[in-house]
Amino acid sequence: MLFTDYSFIGFLAVVFLLYYTLPKKWQWPFLLVASYVFYFIASPSYVVFILATTISTYLVSLKLDQLETRQKEYLKAHKGEISREEKKEYKAGVRARKWKWLLLCLFFNLGILAVLKYTNFTIANINGILEAFHSDGTLSFVDLVLPMGISFYTFQTMGYIIDVYRGTSSAEKNPFKLALFVSFFPQLVQGPISRFNDLAKSLFEIHYFDPKVVSYGLYRIMWGYFKKMVVADRILPAVNTIIQNPDTYQGGFVFVGMMFYAFELYADFTGGIDITIGIAQTMGITVTENFRRPYFSKNIKEYWKRWHITMGTWFTDYIFYPISVCKPMLKLSKFSRSRLGEQIGKRVPVYLSSFVVWFTTGIWHGASWNFIVWGLMNFVVIMISEEFEPLYRKFHARFHVKDKAWYGVFEIVRTVLLMSAIRMFDCYRDVPLTFKMFGNMFTNFDLSAFTAEAFLGLGLSAADYVLLLICLIVILAVSITEERKGSVRDLIFRAPAAWKYVAFGGLVLVVIVFGAYGIGYDQSQFIYNQF
Repeated sequence: MLFTDYSFIGFLAVVFLLYYTLPKKWQWPFLLVASYVFYFIASPSYVVFILATTISTYLVSLKLDQLETRQKEYLKAHKGEISREEKKEYKAGVRARKWKWLLLCLFFNLGILAVLKYTNFTIANINGILEAFHSDGTLSFVDLVLPMGISFYTFQTMGYIIDVYRGTSSAEKNPFKLALFVSFFPQLVQGPISRFNDLAKSLFEIHYFDPKVVSYGLYRIMWGYFKKMVVADRILPAVNTIIQNPDTYQGGFVFVGMMFYAFELYADFTGGIDITIGIAQTMGITVTENFRRPYFSKNIKEYWKRWHITMGTWFTDYIFYPISVCKPMLKLSKFSRSRLGEQIGKRVPVYLSSFVVWFTTGIWHGASWNFIVWGLMNFVVIMISEEFEPLYRKFHARFHVKDKAWYGVFEIVRTVLLMSAIRMFDCYRDVPLTFKMFGNMFTNFDLSAFTAEAFLGLGLSAADYVLLLICLIVILAVSITEERKGSVRDLIFRAPAAWKYVAFGGLVLVVIVFGAYGIGYDQSQFIYNQF
């Protein structure tokens, strides 16, 4: 079921009604049942994989908790009887056993993800190598199912087991509560990647019907539908026309396609997250924010603190920091400092750790080279920016433009253009073609090609362009207001009641009248569903 399907709206209405009708103690168990029904409807085979992840993680988390408890009991019982060295040796032995259990869980669950998502990608690369050496034999591709949201729930669950191993999260003793954490249906579609300690605070609590809370969530849901159905799905035909016809749409239209895709991607991603968070809010559940006006970022580093926030923090906490401070990396850092000098040597751990993070980020998004190159391009730009930081400081010390409003606008525009250019690897899905089209954007640019007839040939009418322009202005106005004054919903709810109903009714009407659905339109899947 898509969020935009009528069947999902009906499913959500039934879930909402029963959630507040059933005895309060059955609220979270009912959500577990609803989540598995949602997943089963998507495909019965999906349930097998999410159950395997849940059960294995639950059992290993109990084992880790058991080892930790035994350690505390042993040290308490033998306090004063064992020396410091014996105590240190005992702890090291327990830590080694916990490490083995953690690796087993990670290997099993990440192995499932790797096999299902990357087997055919690996086969394609092996075949490419064989063909390069003129080998007659090639490997056959495997018909594998890729469960919906497997990248999200696998990373979410592995984050949980790592937290249990580190002692920053207690092992959940109730297997059904852990199962709900893994399968909570609104975030199965496209995240966010929640942390157990954060989501559990409200997921398992009793929630009473509160009209204000429910209406607050409904506003967020409708705002998400507005961005998805009125904006993202409406501009999608033009994006597809440009990208799928690179021989026809060149030069300036490559730039148009790049910017249209940036607009579509933002509306699609944030719209889906708005719906997810809004659904949870109607039931009193708090889901982590995942986007915070990323197109107001003044550099790429800031952009990735605002875009898909939970993914960025996951890679930072569970990949970057562990790699950068592990013993082999510390030894390499020491060696590099002694051989290459202090300035270069101290950068080695940061660069290598960042390289791994961005390579993993790229391949997490998709099993293809365009995503890997996309990730590495982010790495290259961020590292160059870091290296030029001293020059930036000298420039600002000399010219004093940092606090000028126009310079802030320049930084925002620069970041949007740079991120949109890197995202062309996502658009064209072919690395050589992407580089070719990027160059063609400059070498074949011709303003005379921007005719009304050419734009109407992209699959949008004049009315569509007017509507999209109005939507862009509305989204920009809302974003500026939230950047300066906080949540627009809060402002609406503090206004007279009539304004609240007018705003909500107007939003519903706009989605119904101008949403891209029905005859002549294909319901478009959320982009992040592929992950």
